Amino acid sequence: MDSFGDAPPGGGGGPVRWTDAVAAVDARGLITAWSPGAGQLLGYAPPDVIGRPASLLLAGDPPAAALRQAAASPSWSGRVALRHQDGRHLEADLRAWSALDADGRPQWFLMHSPARRSSGRGHDDPHLVEWAFARSPLTLAIYAPDGRILRMNAAARRLLGFEEDDQVLGHVVEDLYEASREQEVSTASAFSEDVTATMRRVAVTGQEIRYDVSAPASVGSQDLTWWSVTMSPVTDPAGRVHGVFTTGCDITEQFEARQRLAVLNEAGARIGTTLDVTVTAEELADMSVPRIADFVSVDLLDSVLHGGEPLPGPVEGTIALRRVAHRSITEGIPEAAVALGAVDTYPDYSPPARCLASGQPVLSMKGDGDFDRWTQADPIRAARVRDYGFHSLMAVPVRARGTTLGVAVFARRRPRPFAADDLVLVGEMVARAAVCVDNARRYTRERSTALTLQRSMLPRQLPQQAAVEVATRYLPGSSQAGVGGDWFDVIPLSGARVALVVGDVVGHGIHASAAMGRLRIAVRTLADVDLAPDELLTQLDDLVIRLAAESRSTDGDDHAERAEAADDMGATCLYAVYEPIGRHCTIARAGGPVPALVRTDGTVELLNIPAGARLGVGGLPFEATELDVPEGSLLALYTDGLIEARAGNLDELCRVLSRRPGHSLESTCDSVLQALLSEQPADDVALLIARTHALDAAHVVTWDLAPDPSVVATARKRTSDQLGLWGLEELTFTTELVVSELVTNAIRHAQAPIRLRLIQDRSLICEVADGSNAAPHLRRARTFDEGGRGLLLVAQLADRWGTRQTPTGKIIWAEQTLPEA
Repeated sequence: MDSFGDAPPGGGGGPVRWTDAVAAVDARGLITAWSPGAGQLLGYAPPDVIGRPASLLLAGDPPAAALRQAAASPSWSGRVALRHQDGRHLEADLRAWSALDADGRPQWFLMHSPARRSSGRGHDDPHLVEWAFARSPLTLAIYAPDGRILRMNAAARRLLGFEEDDQVLGHVVEDLYEASREQEVSTASAFSEDVTATMRRVAVTGQEIRYDVSAPASVGSQDLTWWSVTMSPVTDPAGRVHGVFTTGCDITEQFEARQRLAVLNEAGARIGTTLDVTVTAEELADMSVPRIADFVSVDLLDSVLHGGEPLPGPVEGTIALRRVAHRSITEGIPEAAVALGAVDTYPDYSPPARCLASGQPVLSMKGDGDFDRWTQADPIRAARVRDYGFHSLMAVPVRARGTTLGVAVFARRRPRPFAADDLVLVGEMVARAAVCVDNARRYTRERSTALTLQRSMLPRQLPQQAAVEVATRYLPGSSQAGVGGDWFDVIPLSGARVALVVGDVVGHGIHASAAMGRLRIAVRTLADVDLAPDELLTQLDDLVIRLAAESRSTDGDDHAERAEAADDMGATCLYAVYEPIGRHCTIARAGGPVPALVRTDGTVELLNIPAGARLGVGGLPFEATELDVPEGSLLALYTDGLIEARAGNLDELCRVLSRRPGHSLESTCDSVLQALLSEQPADDVALLIARTHALDAAHVVTWDLAPDPSVVATARKRTSDQLGLWGLEELTFTTELVVSELVTNAIRHAQAPIRLRLIQDRSLICEVADGSNAAPHLRRARTFDEGGRGLLLVAQLADRWGTRQTPTGKIIWAEQTLPEA
């Protein structure tokens, strides 16, 4: 410890150590400087206290009178109880004085005075200020208004490379700066040519200025030492400026801590911008080069890339990982020993495998046994290390939620090797990135599950029917919310008719896909009972309301999630029925975009179909629109993801369709998607394009029948003759029986008008229409009943049969498969 030869004023003899303990405290109460003497007094090293509250060193609250005195005076002295690092308390004499920082807030300089006060004025000794100024670890100097140095302590002189006062007093900084540069004093750059100009500005304006400055820690070193410099005007009681007082505090540790925090903040903003595993890994590599490393690689387990569940905990032994991303300061990344997408095997002694086994970051350098062994084991890696001069690396496990996902390797060839602070920084950064990678993995798994469920519920093969020719497309969206609930369907109906369906369930993810599947099945079920489009949507609306109610009442661990999904449950649906005999189409929609009709001359019409409320609202009617559709026309049905992908898509859709009335439907679908979607859409897209066909008179015959039992024989005869004309003699016997039973039932149990129609399509269809709305039903006739067996017989003879309502009554129909040619 340093000592002074002077004795304390008014007290005992012998040398007294006045300035052994010195510290500085900023306006926030944080310690910014700590001398060796302070460390000896309380046992704390500078890293233990710098940047921490000074109040932590107090063993108790100061007396209220002392606080009032300190608040009312620019200086204070007294005895304070302090806490040693080992926990014991000790009494110390402190002297404190303040100066304003750049923000006008006071900063305090504290000095321990261990001498006993033998006189009442010991703490006011003028030597105290002299000794504090001379031996302060802060750089202190006083300049004249013209820039000449009036006082400069040893800490400030050392930065310029001078030891004695007479070497600097009376000089301006520029002269000393040039001399120091010639002597290659590394820290001299802290006194740049701007120091005098800044100082004179303070003298002229009377305003304090604060700034940070850096200089190399030693000659040729890339490490920098940072100081926080404050220049304050020295004024008399009248406010006249007589000089400038400067203080400089070494803030290297704080500056580097701020830099690390800034890197972490930027990493938090730049890493994890998407839910894509590969992109997230690339963002981690991009963030690290060149800020932290000269080369970075990110390798992950294969299961992570596919959304699988990796094994929990650390991974021990030799491990194979797939290269997902790497970056370098050299264009083209020639240093990489493993290509993107390739698998590399890491032996258990390699730094990457060691970090995966321990779950902790590993710092390894050239000369370490494992580093040299691993880098030399592979000739390609050995050549890269040798040619590019890599000398140190950090291997950091990519772990999140207790699961190991892979490893990130950081390598340097710049002169400065990695240090422990770098390991802490990249450990924190990789930990944040690992959560993003795991989120992306989980999203990939859920999206894959939802997409598989979605595709399994869409028609894998469109049914064969003659009414329309159909082409479809389904594109899952790229939205981070997950796969949506868009669907399409083609449903053959009785009477050679066909139903075309396009719908969109509100929301994304597995819940939306499951709801889509239930709605698609419900539409098919309701279509089988031949409901009119508006009635079908009404029934579907009730179903969605019931499904939402069931979801809200479901108990279990996922109750909250189900309730949220139920609150958002809803869907849009467009249901169209095309009848090829009359070339007639009936359409109703519950929300969603309007369909487009493309006539054979290329004219495109957006059909003005009334937009009902979306399914799930309830209480509102749906309205059907009927229109005639010329043969060969195109009907385009689609979900909103197609036209909302970008502005103007609806007009673009009309332009594309107008140019393709006669082209193949598959190429038309491709042209539409290519024109309207420049990339993968944000929302799901379902597209259905149908070309209408017609059944002419050669395939349809109709007879009006009188409500008289005698016409049954006539109906059988006409049926037999027509089947002969169509070459379907094999079906004559069964068809005559079907016609006989259906016509007889219409005469006995219904009312006029009665009409018989035969349709030759992909099957032979027999229809009997009557004027009654009463629906027939099968029943089991008793042994001695004279009737009641007609529909049972029809059900046995026909492949399919059923009934549908019409505006004037009903139609009972039966289908038979045509014999193979």
